[in-house]
Amino acid sequence: MRQLLWWLIGGTQGGKNRLRIVRSLNRRPMNTNQLSNELDLNYKTVQHHLEMLEENDVLTTTGDEYGKMYFLTDRMESNLDLLDEIAEQASIDND
Repeated sequence: MRQLLWWLIGGTQGGKNRLRIVRSLNRRPMNTNQLSNELDLNYKTVQHHLEMLEENDVLTTTGDEYGKMYFLTDRMESNLDLLDEIAEQASIDND
């Protein structure tokens, strides 16, 4: 999981936005539109990051189309301390 999070969060330009998405979803589940509004990001940008996070077992969903809600996977929830460690080591601002 450490290598995966370094790649998704610490090693790419989009890492800061993915970190913000994971932290927002840790507070409460949301759909793409809600995340876009909350984070003040373009809908398509959020959609791209959500797809990457879902493909890599960081997020899971329920529902479909525009009502699809995103949640952290159990695997991600059990590694939130690792996420914070990587964000700190990569010097990504905390939101």
